[in-house]
Amino acid sequence: MVEMNIGDFFWLNMGDKINGKIIFQYLRNCCQRLNLTEWWLCNTTHELEPGALSFLPKLLPIGPLLRSSDSKIGITKAIGQYWEEDLSCMSWLDEQHHGTVLYVAFGSFTHFDQNQFNELSLGLALTNRPFLWVIREDSKMEYPHKFKGHKGKIVNWAPQQKVLSHPAIACFVTHCGWNSTIEGLSNGVPFLCWPYFGDQIQNRKYICDELKVGLRFDKDQNGVVSCKEVKLKVEKLLSDENIKSRSLELKEKVMNNIVKDGASLENLNRFVTWLKE
Repeated sequence: MVEMNIGDFFWLNMGDKINGKIIFQYLRNCCQRLNLTEWWLCNTTHELEPGALSFLPKLLPIGPLLRSSDSKIGITKAIGQYWEEDLSCMSWLDEQHHGTVLYVAFGSFTHFDQNQFNELSLGLALTNRPFLWVIREDSKMEYPHKFKGHKGKIVNWAPQQKVLSHPAIACFVTHCGWNSTIEGLSNGVPFLCWPYFGDQIQNRKYICDELKVGLRFDKDQNGVVSCKEVKLKVEKLLSDENIKSRSLELKEKVMNNIVKDGASLENLNRFVTWLKE
């Protein structure tokens, strides 16, 4: 497994000690119950985590689990989501040049303070690139005065899988949640990593150090990712052809798991057969 720093343990990055204890007990209980069931299915692939999966052979990877096309049955929200997707961003993406748009989304839990929000806003403006930024409707942040006239589009919630598969997307600025990580990898999109808590910190380590398909943002002495850092890492990532090529190669390996005779599909079919028996 990728080496973990003690400070990166999941239960030490949950916001407070009470949540940390709850998560620790949850993980402990999961490990103890591994031998009590016949099947444990997880949203990953052998290519992504061979070391971790070798320690727990009862964990069967059936990933990547991706949203299927659902336009024919009238579904307007992704399964498991509580916010309505703003589909106007897709027509906006159609108007952008291929490989130019920064997709910025931090999931359903991440919150920034006003200072960090200002730096991110100004950093996106400094890149002088089009960007699609997901900002939850319940956000109380105010845009800095200098941010006016930006080149981006801001929505409350986006159809993320469709966005990541769009040819206009250049990279994914993400909190490194596992669902987002899987969707980014499945579309061959390079990452700019900004983890917030829990497993996101270790996911960043996989993305940047193990899989080498992304870069991390570094905080300054005040614990803030500055606008200059945002601009610097965007330029560095998008000029790195090795990261781009590795992202596309990994996409092919990951997606091969869910085609006919793919390892993940085979695991899932075994489970279905067991259920029927």
